[in-house]
Amino acid sequence: MTVDATDHRPTILVVDDSPEVLAQLYELLKDRHRVKVATSGDRALRIAAETPQPDLILLDVLMPNMDGYELCRWLKADVATRDIPVLFLTARSDVADESHGLSLGAVDYITKPISPPILLARVRTHLQLKASVDLLRERAAHLEAEIERRGGGTASS
Repeated sequence: MTVDATDHRPTILVVDDSPEVLAQLYELLKDRHRVKVATSGDRALRIAAETPQPDLILLDVLMPNMDGYELCRWLKADVATRDIPVLFLTARSDVADESHGLSLGAVDYITKPISPPILLARVRTHLQLKASVDLLRERAAHLEAEIERRGGGTASS
């Protein structure tokens, strides 16, 4: 798949084993975002490691082989993918399920059936938050490099 370097829209990876759900989410998100899809945890891990990485992952819990919880564990354990926000989208609406998903590092938990306005608002919020965090990381790295360039930052009194 060729990525258009001039397309600066955020990339969202949607992971669900249901083609119908993937189609629904693709249609909902495609105008404002680049959308990648995966029907399995293994495929999602490969896509998450590609360049450019997703800016956000929408993840179903109930999937064969590797469920969403296990996939989230893998993503959060890998230094290359741990900072990608994960939002669970699932039919599991029990408080214990929500608590478990959030304890694994997900930033949000949205139950199905999906309300398009709520999903779009939460996606927008989490993408804005990620952009702010990324900017702060870049500025911190720049400042550290500048301090090193200037001799370690030791000041004489």
